[in-house]
Amino acid sequence: MGTFTVRARVWNPADRDREAAVELLVDTGATYTVMPTSLLRGLGVEPVRTARLRLADGRTVERPLGEVGMEVGGISTGATPTVFGEEGIYLLGAVTMEQLGLAPDPVQKRLIPTETLLMMRMHQYQPHFI
Repeated sequence: MGTFTVRARVWNPADRDREAAVELLVDTGATYTVMPTSLLRGLGVEPVRTARLRLADGRTVERPLGEVGMEVGGISTGATPTVFGEEGIYLLGAVTMEQLGLAPDPVQKRLIPTETLLMMRMHQYQPHFI
């Protein structure tokens, strides 16, 4: 389920000179990041394997999967699995968010570092000993 969008830079890990600016829907229900096939091909990204995916409507499909480098909010990952998708589909999936060390904050509509999230939870938890 998409909640908000973030801006990112993506590139071909094998050719850092080929990059693009994109806006991705943060999709807390998506395992993998998805971008249009035309964008990935334009970056020179080639499929490395196929992935079996379950769509929101319950259908299971096989789609090509490649790798892109990505930067979101100054944090980057060397290569993250990315599905070759349909035109107009830009989703930031859970695998990429985990690699970047970011988690969605749907209330404030932003991504926050997972360390910050852990510190916030640790601060809220104060054990009471008897």
